[in-house]
Amino acid sequence: MLIPFSLGLHFAPKNTHIKDDPQKDWNSLIKNQTNLKNDHAILSTYSRMESLGLTPNRAALPLVLKACVKLNAVETGKRIHLSIRNTNLIEDVRVGTAIIDFYCKCGFIEEARKVFDEMVERDLVSWNAMISGYAGCGEFEEVVFLVMRMQREGFRPNSRTLVAMLLACQEVAEVRLGKEIHGYCLRNGLFDLDPHVGTALIGFYLSFNVRASHTVFDLMAVRNTVCWNAMIKGYFDIGESLKALKLFEKMLMDGVEFDSVTMLALIQACAEFGSLELGSQIHQMAIKCSYSNDLFIVNALLNMYADIGSLKSACKLFDVTPRRDVALWNSMISAYFEYSCNEEATSLFVHMRTEGNKEDDRTIVIMFSLCAESADGLRKGKSLHAYASKSGMRMDVNLGNAMLNMYAQQNCIDSVQKVFSEMSNVDVISFNTVILALARNKLGSEAWEVFGLMWELDVEPNSYTIISILAACKDETCLNIGRSLHGFVIKQGIEVNVSLNTALTDMYINCGDEATARNLFESCPGRDLISWNALIATYVKNNLAHEAFLVFSRMISEVEPNSVTIINILSSCTHLAHLPQGQCFHAYMLRQESSLGHNLSLGNAFITMYARCGSMQSAERIFKTLPRRNIISWNAIITGYGMHGRGSDAILAFSQMLEDGYYPNEVTFISVLSACSHSGMIEEGLRLFDSMVHDFHITPQLAHYGCVVDLLGRAGCLDEARGFIESMPIKPDASVWRALLSAYRDHCYTKEAKAIFEKIVELDPMNPGNYVLVCNAYAAAGLWSDVRQIRTCLKAKGLRKPPGMSWIVVRSQIHSFAAGDRSHPMADKIYANLNSLLHSMKEIGYVPDPHWILHVDEEYIQREANCGL
Repeated sequence: MLIPFSLGLHFAPKNTHIKDDPQKDWNSLIKNQTNLKNDHAILSTYSRMESLGLTPNRAALPLVLKACVKLNAVETGKRIHLSIRNTNLIEDVRVGTAIIDFYCKCGFIEEARKVFDEMVERDLVSWNAMISGYAGCGEFEEVVFLVMRMQREGFRPNSRTLVAMLLACQEVAEVRLGKEIHGYCLRNGLFDLDPHVGTALIGFYLSFNVRASHTVFDLMAVRNTVCWNAMIKGYFDIGESLKALKLFEKMLMDGVEFDSVTMLALIQACAEFGSLELGSQIHQMAIKCSYSNDLFIVNALLNMYADIGSLKSACKLFDVTPRRDVALWNSMISAYFEYSCNEEATSLFVHMRTEGNKEDDRTIVIMFSLCAESADGLRKGKSLHAYASKSGMRMDVNLGNAMLNMYAQQNCIDSVQKVFSEMSNVDVISFNTVILALARNKLGSEAWEVFGLMWELDVEPNSYTIISILAACKDETCLNIGRSLHGFVIKQGIEVNVSLNTALTDMYINCGDEATARNLFESCPGRDLISWNALIATYVKNNLAHEAFLVFSRMISEVEPNSVTIINILSSCTHLAHLPQGQCFHAYMLRQESSLGHNLSLGNAFITMYARCGSMQSAERIFKTLPRRNIISWNAIITGYGMHGRGSDAILAFSQMLEDGYYPNEVTFISVLSACSHSGMIEEGLRLFDSMVHDFHITPQLAHYGCVVDLLGRAGCLDEARGFIESMPIKPDASVWRALLSAYRDHCYTKEAKAIFEKIVELDPMNPGNYVLVCNAYAAAGLWSDVRQIRTCLKAKGLRKPPGMSWIVVRSQIHSFAAGDRSHPMADKIYANLNSLLHSMKEIGYVPDPHWILHVDEEYIQREANCGL
């Protein structure tokens, strides 16, 4: 849709300024400054009068108080009230009403009511000021009470009274009274005479009946700019951006003047609509109408460009804006953050402070969000925390929650608990963040204590609270806690949405109660595609591929799967390395006449599935036949080449990706570095790591450092790998040290392995894989006493190594086997065959490789482990 510029544009005139003349009468000067809308000058004049011991008269005082409201000069307004408290001015109705209006609009409703109750005399304007104040606060009962009292004292409601009542009805969804007011307006002719009443009716109906609001709009005899603005903004608020834009078109055709409020609503609607062409037109319109210096408009335009997807246009607008306020800086920093340009966002924050611009709470909140997602975010976040404390910034709930989230994302639990304990105000988001952080770190009892604290502080939990604490229920020992939480949800009447239902199902599966998980799903009323997908995803996440296949078989008899379903089920095929099943799903997808065959996400999932199931040829064929590709497609094929030891092909694909104009991301470099590692391409891998930093300006994350350590370790460059870790600019985590430990194991460096193991256990003490890895290193060196010691430590900590699993398909049925498991109905025959195989192996001289064995009695256990006994 194009804006018809030929219709002519109408806009409100801009403010002008006069030079303050001290020779003029003070009160006249204030009046003149009011006419010129120069609020800053009004307060400056009052300040000079105050210094001379003068007070504005009863005509000028309300003008000064209005300026205080516009500039949010709360302290000045309070001083005015205090200065006239013991004078005759306080008895003046006009002055008293102005004080009430000031307090109401600045959010001090109790002070306003106190002034109202102390008034010797009131007029209709006084009543309306107090009623409007309560309406703005959503105090519906007080509005109704005052209107009834006003009528008892002989005052008849006018249009302003009705506007306030309609606002209150809108705030609390009081439909019946709102409709009665509408009828009153029609009977008394107020609807046709006063456009403000019509505008209030539009706002009232927009909250629950858009068609009725448009009917009111169409029936209005007089429609001013405010009416049009209300209707345009109303459509935007309910997500009907196209209708909002079309209504603006009609506004232009009718020759109605638009103002900055219209422009703001129009920009927001365009951002929602998502058209860059239309956004550029609106931008040009703003320039033509001299709104390019209005920072509210400029800020809205910048956010519009960012929302549409044109970061370049947002940057250009920011650069050409000569005068910038903190809101504009915040919007630009936030835009960079949303586009994952963390370095640019950080640089802009530094630039902002260098230019002498003072950040606000919003700036710090954005920067904490940025730190939460950065590899070295903990260091930056701590510096930011120290700066906020040193600068005396008040820790409100939003700032506190941002700090909590940063420390939680950076896995710094001690700091999470410390910040939480220091917060004077907390809300449900604060509790949810802390509970989830504790749950993710397997601190279930601590999470439960924080959950109990919510009740002590009267903070009502929501569904996300339950989801967060359910994350701590990871094994059979937590089943009773999980059941208690489920009962709590039912007792409290918390809505069980798809996310919560999935979390409960996930909990029961994690805790070994699959029957309850299935019953929970079966009892869910109105199962839809989302419900089925959630259950399949839960089984897939818990590596229960067979169950996922069974659910899929049932699902297709009730609902048609979508791309999300297929992608989830393909993950099971990938986990099982079950190529025939994956091929069946591929054939199913191709048979569908829907758009699934052209779904890029599905194509990418099939590339991954075929590559991991050993059919790189099929993965290449799908990649080549994709109608279009994205960075995920390239990452998938590069990863596949790496898994198959085809490092040269991975490098070639990476080069082709660059030639085709695709910009690599963090995952791309993890894939290509891993490919180099598996193919022994040391020099190429190190060159790519350097290129990632200097050519593509991507900050290495822990996964990238781990790839380089693995690259050096596999090649036997153990000293270089150790030196690389020690030179890292960020603290290495357990995964980085594990890569080095694997290298020490392969090269029988048992002394060094022990030192590295101690570091790993310090960082990740509850991961049984760490103990398995060092045991393998000891076993490879024949240090069986050390193996026994590690196994004793494992048992003491209550840790268990996940059993090795294998799957076979017999007559279209999947059979799963775990090491040491004898629950299969044909276990006796299976183990008899395994013993026969073991005997045959020994006869031909087979000797087991001790690198991959974790057991105490080497002769007995090695034998069973090698045969899966």
